[in-house]
Amino acid sequence: MNLPNKLTVFRVVLIPFFVFFLLYPGGLAYGNFIAAGIFIAASITDFLDGKIARKYHLVTNFGKFMDPLADKLLVCAAMICLVETGQLAAWMVVVIISREFIISGFRLIAADNGIVIAASYWGKFKTTFQMLMIIVLVLDFDSDLFRMLSTVLTWAALILTVVSLVDYIAKNKDVLKEQK
Repeated sequence: MNLPNKLTVFRVVLIPFFVFFLLYPGGLAYGNFIAAGIFIAASITDFLDGKIARKYHLVTNFGKFMDPLADKLLVCAAMICLVETGQLAAWMVVVIISREFIISGFRLIAADNGIVIAASYWGKFKTTFQMLMIIVLVLDFDSDLFRMLSTVLTWAALILTVVSLVDYIAKNKDVLKEQK
């Protein structure tokens, strides 16, 4: 197993630790800071694994499959935890997770037809804002400025989620046409 794939697996392994420190019953002293540190480390592996794989020509089928799955597991687990803590509205999480299912479905149909749907800039912006939103919400500093920042990041992540969905559908609508 090459280094990028090990980083991807490590990201998945970090998820239960993140959830534990964020949601431990009764709370842990500094649990949210530990959870934020774990989430930041996992987010950095997301950046590094792809960069290393492309730079050193270490792209594998395992990585192509697991990297986006690891990202979705990390972000979705975090957002579901934030619903549990009352920091994120469930309807927003439903919209965001629905987008992920729709795009995954699009990619499966495209792959069945021999078409590869590459990640778009809108999708990358969406992921960046979702990760920033999660970090800020997990840290949960008690200040008006921080609450305003978390609100702005939350709405930006939601808007970018919808924009990236519309972009994917518009650019790839032919994928849904029946192939003969």
